[in-house]
Amino acid sequence: MEVKAVARYVRISPQKVRLMADVIKGKPVEKALATIKFMPQKAAGIVEKVLRSAVANADQVPDLDIDNLIVGNLIVEGGPMFKRFRARARGRGTRILKRTSHIKVILIEAQS
Repeated sequence: MEVKAVARYVRISPQKVRLMADVIKGKPVEKALATIKFMPQKAAGIVEKVLRSAVANADQVPDLDIDNLIVGNLIVEGGPMFKRFRARARGRGTRILKRTSHIKVILIEAQS
């Protein structure tokens, strides 16, 4: 059985979140939360919040042991970008892209 949680339009670059995703993918939920807790990156706190939401969603499903869950997949996709301009030399302007992310956490039951 799969349980998921989604955070959309998070104001952080997908590249930075994918570093966190690769670290906890495939780990048991308790170990993944313990790993994220001690990471100093901003993305760690965001991923932790989505992971806890997925665990809370799993708690609502009957006949599902939340102690037996693993992080099946953690998908990070790019969302819409805020486009800004910065003044540069000789009266020009360059584009700045402020990126957003969509984060999806999928938890699955470990085979016993």
